[in-house]
Amino acid sequence: MFLKRLIVNADDFGRHVHINEAVEKGAAEGILRSATLMAGGRAFEDAVSRVRRLLQLGLGVHFTLVDGFPILPPEEIPSLIDQNGVFFPDYHTFSKHYARGGVRLEEVRAELAAQLGKLKAAGLAVDHADSHQHMHVLPGIVEVVIGLCREAGIPALRAPFAPLFAGSFGGVRQFVGRVGLSLLARNAARLARQAGLFVPGHFAGIVAGEAVGEAELAAVLENLREGTTEIMMHPGTMNEAIARDCGWQHDFEAELAAIVSPRVAAAMEHGRIEAVNFGSVS
Repeated sequence: MFLKRLIVNADDFGRHVHINEAVEKGAAEGILRSATLMAGGRAFEDAVSRVRRLLQLGLGVHFTLVDGFPILPPEEIPSLIDQNGVFFPDYHTFSKHYARGGVRLEEVRAELAAQLGKLKAAGLAVDHADSHQHMHVLPGIVEVVIGLCREAGIPALRAPFAPLFAGSFGGVRQFVGRVGLSLLARNAARLARQAGLFVPGHFAGIVAGEAVGEAELAAVLENLREGTTEIMMHPGTMNEAIARDCGWQHDFEAELAAIVSPRVAAAMEHGRIEAVNFGSVS
């Protein structure tokens, strides 16, 4: 009997073909059992075609309100987009706009419902929800997301309990940001569980943009607690191409290497850790 379960989730599925390649390789050859799909991603159709041959892969919706492309026409969601008709570039910009009352929650609901509807229209089964740059944990937005999950029968939600000291120390501003995210995540988990959604008890994954390489993933496994842990990862097959097209300098290849690492597989077996997806535990 396994007392420790690990959900390795690949975020940003559908954003780039080289991310999609990594998801397929990680599921076929490594411990990846879950991915969240961006409805507005440029490689959405390619991702859908891969899902159909990855029967062991659980699929979630990666709700997007920043750093991406909306599904609805700009005139229907004017409070969510910039002058170029795309989402605001990052969570800092969105959060300031939101705090000033510039975001209409009815537009948030309409856009996120359209994103979910695109996955449903493709015939995809969705077993959980999370969001790009964790926008779903913001007060007001989290209630919208939980409502959409309940309506669509989505059984689980991510709560990104931020690791306060993981990775390199980025200063007081980073620490304060991690504390804030952790508090918002705990509130989101409380509301989700009250609504009957499953939320993993533990969360890992460096939240400051650093890669979860083989050593970092092995350390997570060595210190894994009983119950279910989700680890957020961003694997890819070509760093330069993804960085050029997505505007994020990140070691995607190192994360893929960790997912398919024999050392990591051995640590899973030694620790009697079961690789699962949300659908199998919620």
